[in-house]
Amino acid sequence: MQRRDFLHLTAAGGGAIFSAGLAGCASLAGGRDDFYFVQLSDVHWGFQGAPNPDARGTLPKAIAAVNALARPPDFIVFTGDLTHTTDDPVERRRRLTEFKQVIGALQVKTVRFMPGEHDAALDRGAAFKEFFGDTYYRFDHKGVHFLALDNVSDRGTTLGAEQLAWMEAELARLDRKAPLVVLAHRPLFPLVPKWDWHTRDGDRALALLQPHENVTVFYGHIHQEHHHQTGHIAHHSARSLMFPLPAPGTAERPTPLPWDAAAPYRGVGWREIEIEARDGRRQVGMTEHPVTPDKV
Repeated sequence: MQRRDFLHLTAAGGGAIFSAGLAGCASLAGGRDDFYFVQLSDVHWGFQGAPNPDARGTLPKAIAAVNALARPPDFIVFTGDLTHTTDDPVERRRRLTEFKQVIGALQVKTVRFMPGEHDAALDRGAAFKEFFGDTYYRFDHKGVHFLALDNVSDRGTTLGAEQLAWMEAELARLDRKAPLVVLAHRPLFPLVPKWDWHTRDGDRALALLQPHENVTVFYGHIHQEHHHQTGHIAHHSARSLMFPLPAPGTAERPTPLPWDAAAPYRGVGWREIEIEARDGRRQVGMTEHPVTPDKV
């Protein structure tokens, strides 16, 4: 994937592009194992309010931008909060139905989904499973292992004993030197616990990941770019497709930031993430691309 190809993506919303040329794979110069995928997060379909007067427009704009990429991604992953929360189970399913219809315009064969607490916390993921299947799972792609975790279906913000046991069993099957990407909605580390920006048993998950040498975590939930390191494990959050939230710990509550008519889509954007093997080590490069009015 050449850098000029990445620049064709001008999505209105929180996305990350991940391109892999990891240890044991070819370089980014065009080897058969090179690939990239698109991450979109925190769509909040069904939200209405002043923080985004274009609430029904940003997702279609992002889809159009992804479809316009010179080279399609190998797959797309939505890392949670596909819809905005509602106490009404009928309305929840209506929003999931409409979301699924809208993203049907994506011209990429493989699209993967994960729940956020807005999708799953009120019914332990029942409606999400009806539409998208398992809330946590593993898959492999061109020599890279992926773990998609569910730290939202439990209203106590935990992964839970059953999922941790599954995670331990899956990790036991993997070469500890192999590249491993973890996808989650909430952060696995205690970013701001009082804001629900944590996973109560995330330390147990990180302990299971720690023996693996090449681990990167991509998550959503906090509606902004943020980078954190736990030992050798790097954590990177994606921006939202709906509205930004305050920087960690800077307000009493994480309420949406006001829409700025003078700078529409401020805090809503996408980024490119390039990962390549160099001298036997994995290097990660990320470039954030805020959305501007001339790109939507």
